[in-house]
Amino acid sequence: MQITNNIEIIDLSLYLKKEKILIFADFHIGLEESLNKQGYLIPINQFKDIENKLNSTLKKVKPKLIIINGDLKHEFHTISETEWRNTLKILDILTKKAKVILLKGNHDTILGPIANKRNLEIKDYYKINNIYICHGNKIPKDLDFSTSKIIIIAHEHPAISISNKIRKETYKCFLLGKFKNKTLIVQPSFNLTSEGTDILKEKLLSPFLNQNLNNFKVFIVQDKIYNFGKIKNLV
Repeated sequence: MQITNNIEIIDLSLYLKKEKILIFADFHIGLEESLNKQGYLIPINQFKDIENKLNSTLKKVKPKLIIINGDLKHEFHTISETEWRNTLKILDILTKKAKVILLKGNHDTILGPIANKRNLEIKDYYKINNIYICHGNKIPKDLDFSTSKIIIIAHEHPAISISNKIRKETYKCFLLGKFKNKTLIVQPSFNLTSEGTDILKEKLLSPFLNQNLNNFKVFIVQDKIYNFGKIKNLV
């Protein structure tokens, strides 16, 4: 489904059709292991599902460039054995398809050693034409940002809950709205352990979303992409 002119939703990723750029975000590899260390009994078996979803997406397009928009791994102050093994697996899958650029997220405090293993570049942001891609945990102040018309961020892990008074289901979703005079697109996480932050009920993290979101449009990801209209009609 096309979320805006030239930008298409493909499962949990975004594809810039004209530029042939595929954007993933927030894999948070190692999250399950981190939760287990904190006492939460989470089965460490999600990575195979991530691999399958990744390969399914890559069968649908042939990108020239792949961008990981922050938080490839989860741990802040170390690289766990699981993170080493699985981040490199993901990067090997992606680098066989196209050039890969890593954008720095707030969890990527120790990403350099992993990037160096595959000779990949880490950037704070990436701009092409009038599109600016950054993680979204802070508002950039550079000239490229101020002159861009479309902003693509991650970080928030947006999701939305839907209830029929008997049961409630939560789904990952994309958001489309405005940040000042710019079009803002928020993409969900590619981590399958958690759906993310329920935008209708939970406190939001990104400073880009510190605003009235009533007119933001919601695109739910399930067996296909569903346009659920504006947030104000879902509350």
